[in-house]
Amino acid sequence: MQLIITAEGQVRCIYAETIDLAAIGRLQISRGSFVEPNSAGQWIVDLSPVRGPRLGPFAQRSAALQSEIDWLELHWLSSDH
Repeated sequence: MQLIITAEGQVRCIYAETIDLAAIGRLQISRGSFVEPNSAGQWIVDLSPVRGPRLGPFAQRSAALQSEIDWLELHWLSSDH
């Protein structure tokens, strides 16, 4: 789990339960994407909550979730928001 600490002391990360984030301060959690099935039973990643693209379709939900994490780590996590 990557934690990015800004110059202002804010911590950014892709939420996971690996670390008890409440232990480091008040949390503000916001959605980074939606991972939903389409009418054909394939999985789509919609990254519009972070001004990102739609990814997919993926045959497996696990592949969609990994694609979501990969995109967020590369394009959102370390950028200034």
